[in-house]
Amino acid sequence: MLQHLKRILIVDDSPFMCECLSQVVNTDPHLAVVGVAHDGVEAVALVPKLHPDLVIMDINMPRMDGFEATKQIMAYHPTPILIVSSAEANRGAERACRALGYGALEVLEREPLEVSGRAGVVGGELLRRVNSLVEMSVITHPLARLERPIIARPTAEPFAALPASEERLLAVAASTGGPQAVSALLKMLPKPLPCAVAVVQHISSGFTRGLVEWLEAEAQRPVRMAIHGARMEPGTVYIAPTDTHLRIAGHGIMRLTDEPLCDGQRPSGTVLFSSVASAYRERAIGVILSGMGSDGAEGLRHLKAAGGVVMAQDERSCVVFGMPKAAIQLGVVDRVLPVDQMAEAVVQLLRQPLPVRRNGRH
Repeated sequence: MLQHLKRILIVDDSPFMCECLSQVVNTDPHLAVVGVAHDGVEAVALVPKLHPDLVIMDINMPRMDGFEATKQIMAYHPTPILIVSSAEANRGAERACRALGYGALEVLEREPLEVSGRAGVVGGELLRRVNSLVEMSVITHPLARLERPIIARPTAEPFAALPASEERLLAVAASTGGPQAVSALLKMLPKPLPCAVAVVQHISSGFTRGLVEWLEAEAQRPVRMAIHGARMEPGTVYIAPTDTHLRIAGHGIMRLTDEPLCDGQRPSGTVLFSSVASAYRERAIGVILSGMGSDGAEGLRHLKAAGGVVMAQDERSCVVFGMPKAAIQLGVVDRVLPVDQMAEAVVQLLRQPLPVRRNGRH
C-alpha cells in the first residue's frame, strides 16, 4: 500500500515539530511520512535511501543546516523541498530565501504550527502546500554544484540619459520557483540600469524582508521593499510587501493597498501589471516567471493592449509553468524565453526608440 502513497521525509531538530508535522501529513490518506531526520547530515544520507517525493526541511539545525542540506540534495539527489522554518531566528528568512535560490520550491513559517499543533487552518495550509509540490519534477540544480557561478551581464555601451517622460519600467511577477528565476534575471541585467524594476513574488508571510536581503546580495544592486508614496528610482528593484498589493502610479509613485485578493493572491501580478499599463503604457516591459496558477495573465493583457512588451519564461526553464502558460494562452506574450536570455532581451528593448503615438507624442 505504501508504494501508492506520496512519501514525505521530515527534517527538523525539534522532536515536537517532527511530531506536529507528522500528525498533519498523516491526516491525508494519500501521504505517508517515511522518515524523520534531525539535522542536515541525516537528511542528505536518507534521501537516496528513502527516495521521498517531498522533503519538509527546517533551516536552523545543528551539524548541517537546512540551507546546506538543500544544496547537497539538489546537487546530487534532486527532490522537491518545502522549507518550514522560522523567519525570525538566526536570519532565518534570508537563509530560507537562499535555499530557494538553490532549488527549494517554497517556504512556510513554522511558528503558527508550533503554537497551534495540528490545528485545522494551519494544518490545512501545510497540506495544501505539500499536495501542490509533491507532484513536481525537479532537476539537478547547477548552482548547488558551483559555489561561485559566473553570471555574464550583457556587455554594451552605457545607456544615454533619458528624460523622465521616457523612463521605462520593468515589472515582474513570479510564484513557485520564482525566487531563483528573479535572482537570475537581476544578476544578468547590466549596471547601471536605466529603469526601475517592480517585483511581485508570492512568498509566505514573514519572508519578504529576507527575500529583499538575499536578492540584493545575489544581484549586487539596490533592492528595496516598496514604500507607499515613494518614487521609484532607476536602477533600483522594488519588492511588493507581504499581503499587500503594489500599484505604480504616474511618475513612478508606488501605491500599496489592502484591497481584496486578485487571482487568489495579494500581492498580485495582475494588479501590478494593470497599474503599470495605465502609468507607463508603451514604456512598460512585463515579465512573467515560474509560478503556479494564472496570476498576472489578465494584467499582462492590459499591459499589452496599452502598447507595452510582454515576455514569459519558457516551460523548460520553469519550475512551474502555470503562470507563464496562462499568459501565453491569452495570446498576449511577445517573446517566450529561457530566463538566462531575458536580460539580453530587456536590454535590447531599452535601447530601442519608443514607438511614436498617433498624436505625435512618445
